[in-house]
Amino acid sequence: MAWVLKMDEDIESGLVHEFDSSLSGIGQELGSGAYSMSDVLALPIFKQEDSNLPPENESKHPPFQYVLYAATSPAIKLHDETLTYLNQGQSYEVRMLDNRKIGDLPEISGKMVKSIIRVVFHDRRLQYTEHEQLQGWKWNRPGDRLLDLDIPMSVGIIDPQTNPAQLNTIEFLWDPAKHTSAFIQVHCISTEFTPRKHGGEKGVPFRIQIDTFKENESGEYTEHLHSASCQIKVFKPKGADRKQKTDREKMDKRTAQEKEKYQPSYETTILTECSPWPDNAYVNNSPSTTPAFATVQVAACSVPDSNSSSPNHQGEGTPQCVVEQLCPATTIQEAQQWLHKNRFATYARLFSNFSGSDLLKLTRDDLVQICGSADGIRLFNALKARSVRPRLTIYVCQESQRAQNISQLVGSRDSENGKGDSRAIYVYHAIYLEELTTAELSKKIASIFSISQNQINQVYRQGPTGIHVLVNDQMVHNLQDESCFVISTIKDENTEGFHVILK
Repeated sequence: MAWVLKMDEDIESGLVHEFDSSLSGIGQELGSGAYSMSDVLALPIFKQEDSNLPPENESKHPPFQYVLYAATSPAIKLHDETLTYLNQGQSYEVRMLDNRKIGDLPEISGKMVKSIIRVVFHDRRLQYTEHEQLQGWKWNRPGDRLLDLDIPMSVGIIDPQTNPAQLNTIEFLWDPAKHTSAFIQVHCISTEFTPRKHGGEKGVPFRIQIDTFKENESGEYTEHLHSASCQIKVFKPKGADRKQKTDREKMDKRTAQEKEKYQPSYETTILTECSPWPDNAYVNNSPSTTPAFATVQVAACSVPDSNSSSPNHQGEGTPQCVVEQLCPATTIQEAQQWLHKNRFATYARLFSNFSGSDLLKLTRDDLVQICGSADGIRLFNALKARSVRPRLTIYVCQESQRAQNISQLVGSRDSENGKGDSRAIYVYHAIYLEELTTAELSKKIASIFSISQNQINQVYRQGPTGIHVLVNDQMVHNLQDESCFVISTIKDENTEGFHVILK
């Protein structure tokens, strides 16, 4: 038994000695002189993982950065995307920053780029039905846009464009080397696209996305450079401020440990990089080098002559519009031209399939519901051709023509031995006055007798015993409607003008 214990002690002492000897070199191998992190990273396992990472000099560097000057919500968890609250219709600055390194994209140095800003749905479900959603919003808010550009406040933007067919999109040119800020206004609110059940529903989030393009060889801005977006929610005026305050109060009630799970609120929102919006609306197929949305071509229309003596007078020798007034036989194309000519271009796409007969069938209430109160009433009156009645109508005949007719009548009597017709035909011209002033009367008289208004020095009216009374605005105002006058002229001795006398 003593031998067995002795043997166990020898085995234990041998194991301890071997373990001590195995540890004796660790201090030398991992000493400050022999240990190096580069040697560790040189191991095959680290080399294999490192080969899958992109080299540092090949990491993507965005050429631009866009900053929305609106605070982010403090109630967003650390690994979630930021959320920014906006007020409906309020102007918010979007700063366009050149973020290129030296030598990046030298082809755009000294040149313009084009950016397209759009408001889109954040939810994938609503993105699939975006067209139907926007059409429903347009029907409920005729004449309004989802996104507008506040041009007076914006800085550095060139040739801003909006398309009536794309209510959620604006575009403009800008120089990356110059300070550029676009002030945008979002007019739709998040709850407008929420199914209303019991009230108090949460509004749907939107996204503000900016896509930037450079010019190609054909002068069209279609080569994509950069895209970025951020998540927003839009509230009624001052609603965003109240929501931001509510979120801050909720965070103040949380413990310090709970607050660590949430992002801090930042004063500005930096748009993060994303894929370009899958929309070909920005492609411009026109040969022009300036970006523009496709617009309907409108035939050139003549403007009524301001010297016209009749409300329906049209200048001769000028090209006429295809259609002046809608009728049941008006085609769809002619109806489109009529809408543009009468300043209803905003609704041209809405009535793109309406002929003249279709438009004339619309009632006043229909048009007010479609176009709003102001434009609806204006369109109804234009369709019904309610012309404004002139304030005064008078008839004038030139004295030389009257004398010529009398002489012809006398000659006819002599040749027929007194058996001729005693009735003479005097041709009078109608003058319609929309303004009861002497200047308006002189202008209309000059247009009838084909002379310049500057050639008429004074206008007189022949009074009792043949006296000449100077015509002023008060006299014109007191003329009887549909009065008849014979006009004679007297040459001014001092000038090349004439004095007109109404008899």
